[in-house]
Amino acid sequence: MRHYFVFAICFVLLQLFIFIFNRTLSWLYFSSKNTGLPRFIRLLSYLVINAIVLLTLLRIYPMFRFSAFILAFLLFASFSSFVCVVIYFIFRKRSIKQKLQRTLAWLYPIGLASLIGLSVYNAYTPQVIHYEITLDKPFKPLRIGMASDFHLGRLFGGKQLDKLAEIMNAQKVDIILLPGDIMDDNIRAYVAEKMQPHLAKLRAPLGVYATLGNHDFFGQQQAIAKEIRKAGITVLMDQAVEVDNRFVLIGRNDDLFKARPKTQQILTALDKTKRELPVFLLDHRPTEIMEHSTLPIDIQVSGHAHKGQVFPANLITKVLYRLDYGYEKIGNGHFFVTSGYGFWGIPMRLGSQSEVFIIDVKGKGKE
Repeated sequence: MRHYFVFAICFVLLQLFIFIFNRTLSWLYFSSKNTGLPRFIRLLSYLVINAIVLLTLLRIYPMFRFSAFILAFLLFASFSSFVCVVIYFIFRKRSIKQKLQRTLAWLYPIGLASLIGLSVYNAYTPQVIHYEITLDKPFKPLRIGMASDFHLGRLFGGKQLDKLAEIMNAQKVDIILLPGDIMDDNIRAYVAEKMQPHLAKLRAPLGVYATLGNHDFFGQQQAIAKEIRKAGITVLMDQAVEVDNRFVLIGRNDDLFKARPKTQQILTALDKTKRELPVFLLDHRPTEIMEHSTLPIDIQVSGHAHKGQVFPANLITKVLYRLDYGYEKIGNGHFFVTSGYGFWGIPMRLGSQSEVFIIDVKGKGKE
């Protein structure tokens, strides 16, 4: 029922965006005397756009990226329309009314193109965000580099991996954590474009560790894990490892893997000596943060939510997750959720930006 409800809301919003787009075109570019052409364009846009989206959603002839681009385009067009309407009502004096409309006819496509350009810039230009936390126990200072949701594929690949390696090297991180969605559903583009040498550039003194996300679990999880390991990265699949005799690192499979154990089970299975060490957790989705806040977990890193990727989807992720983005200390644990280094579907981000988290960890007293 939840999926049908979401589908219904999206379908209604699509019709609204098409309506706003057509009304704006009629207002700015067609005279009131010319009604035939606007009606034809309006009818054509409803038929074509709805056909493309429905064929994709019903998986009759999937065009996921094209459908996503259409939705983003119409959303940005609606934002531009809103701005034009506001400007019009502010300056709608009779003496400049006609001139104002001509000016808005120029501003509308410029505003739309600017939003598209900004969204592409945000998708491909990473920012580095620093955090500093103190554990409630003795611990030798550690610098963590964290990035997730690469979605490696045709639109995001070797060049972006090289940039990530440069960032990690420049930040002098001690360890790199990659909590899921390394690939975009499969390894076809990864292998075809020979991305392994680029992924292998990720190096850190204490190692590089990854876990698999939902897009890594669409049937090719073993092949994906194998390719990641070939690049010298340790993939933790519901496993725990001791790192440098200083802390325990746990990596969980995404919950698409129905047989995955509870985090409590993994903790209970640890040797008694390891249970006394700080525990760091990689869990792709931030769905179990409240449960984990009651467990002896010191740090959790997650991704998945993308901070909505395109505004106003971030309002939805805020409702879905206790922590959908950023950092918060809950209980005795420190929880981090990144918007991701890559993107899903289309190379567009609005209200979010490609990013890398640098987390400086220290303890109370000496280790």
